[in-house]
Amino acid sequence: MQKLSARQRTLAGSLQFFGYGVHSAKPVTLSIGPAPANSGYMISRTYEDGRVVGPVEVHYSRVARTTLCTTLDLGDSASVATVEHVISALSGLGVDNAAITIDGPECPILDGSAGKFVDGICEVGLDVQPAIRRFIKIIRAVTVRNNDAFAALEPYNGRALDLEIDFDNKVIGRQRMILDWSPRRYYEDVSRARTFGFARDAKVLRQAGYALGSSLENSITVEDNRILNPGGLRYEDEFVRHKLLDAIGDLALGGLPIYGKFRSYKGGHALNALVLQSLFATDANYEIVSAEDLPLAFDSLDDVPEALQVNPYLKSVG
Repeated sequence: MQKLSARQRTLAGSLQFFGYGVHSAKPVTLSIGPAPANSGYMISRTYEDGRVVGPVEVHYSRVARTTLCTTLDLGDSASVATVEHVISALSGLGVDNAAITIDGPECPILDGSAGKFVDGICEVGLDVQPAIRRFIKIIRAVTVRNNDAFAALEPYNGRALDLEIDFDNKVIGRQRMILDWSPRRYYEDVSRARTFGFARDAKVLRQAGYALGSSLENSITVEDNRILNPGGLRYEDEFVRHKLLDAIGDLALGGLPIYGKFRSYKGGHALNALVLQSLFATDANYEIVSAEDLPLAFDSLDDVPEALQVNPYLKSVG
């Protein structure tokens, strides 16, 4: 009998999120619902006049911009910005297939983390599908660099991320986090880390059309050597945890979960996209494998947060 964790999962119900874009400040409704096995993450954009663009696959080949967020080109002059948080929530919780629909140019920022997306997914739960999970297994290491910053994907018997940041600021400084991924660890240690920025950059960013919707409600704001948010930090090292949250969302644009290790120093959306391009530049770098061929993947996939309830009927027949 196939092990339950070897099988793909999708949402057991549909969700809606209302908010506005952190960069565009435009109101937006985003919906997430179930999707067929082997479909991955699909996204559609709707318009007031009834026009619909998509669904298209959420994929690194559609990355149009990486300035301060990840923006996808859906074709037909349609794009969606700041996709990384919702995709991080899906990937971080081990969701294989999902349909996303959005009625604006940017995903809602909500509280600046993936926490509200995660809470919604946990509330509706997951359905186990008959198809077997597949992974991108890293065979040969690839690295991309920008001066002293780099991002790398390396062979590893498991799924791990090792991420380090280094800011010339006493509040942030140098922080490093190593995560051996599981849905529970993502839920507890990563999902609620918020995006951040510096008060000194606010005017320049807004003049350039960015951070128009940023506030203390959705972003950690650092001024000199203090944090302006009244509640302070959610984690002592919340800054590096958010960068890791972003990386999980960006790397999911590979189309399948990665079996291997991701390493990054002073990285960001641009290097995350480039390392995927480098990985897929030649077939010698990777292979597509079944979950049944990766026994160590089972332990991680089975380690789910208590809040994440899988459809009990499907679980009982798994």
